[in-house]
Amino acid sequence: MNSSKLVHFRDLLTELVQRDMRLRYKRSLLGVLWSLLNPLLQLVVFSFIFGVVLPLNIPHFPLFLFTGLLAWNWFQSSLIEATGAIVDNRELIRRPGFPDAILPLVSVSTNFLHYLLALPVLLVFVAASGIPFHPVLLALPLVLAVQFLITLGLAYVVAALHVRFRDTRYLLGIALLLGFYLSPVFYDAAAIPAAYQAIYRLNPMVTLLEAYRAMLMEGVFPSALMLLAWAVVGALVLLLGVRLFRRMSVHFAEEL
Repeated sequence: MNSSKLVHFRDLLTELVQRDMRLRYKRSLLGVLWSLLNPLLQLVVFSFIFGVVLPLNIPHFPLFLFTGLLAWNWFQSSLIEATGAIVDNRELIRRPGFPDAILPLVSVSTNFLHYLLALPVLLVFVAASGIPFHPVLLALPLVLAVQFLITLGLAYVVAALHVRFRDTRYLLGIALLLGFYLSPVFYDAAAIPAAYQAIYRLNPMVTLLEAYRAMLMEGVFPSALMLLAWAVVGALVLLLGVRLFRRMSVHFAEEL
């Protein structure tokens, strides 16, 4: 891809992300503030349940929980929206020369933008918890990049599959519900019995959530080996996802 095509692709990506943001909050009084209110409302509910009703005795639990919710919501919302990225954009797909591969990227990028908008609030939680900011936070983009790779690879898979198999959206909903409870969003991964840890850690969100918390709450760099391993896995998932997407995209127009 030459430089002019790259510039066109970047500009188109920016335009589509802005379009998604406008459509999402069209006629909404609070607009983009909903990207903050949604995880904050979840935080209130889970804090009450697992801080008062069924206390988990996790230090700085609101910060622990909010860190998990933001990362999980980015992952979950990206995949849900990517599922309909092709089916819900028939008019764009049928335009000659339109790069359909940009649409799953738009879904992931839009939700990543929501994560970035909520990040200052997360940092306020860190400060309010009395935890000092450590230089290791400068490496936070590395963890974000690994999550972006994995999420984008899966986004291409579900976007392509949903064109041919319209049950994909419903199956994904079930998988994400299970994934939420099988990821340490509101509980400590150490609570999982040792006998199940090896299988449990096949879930990439386990390593990613622990990495975010290590940097934000403990001021230490997470396991470099684990991050590198998941970065490699993420690159492979993205490669396979793009290949599947390209193979199935030949029939998109006739199947929509």
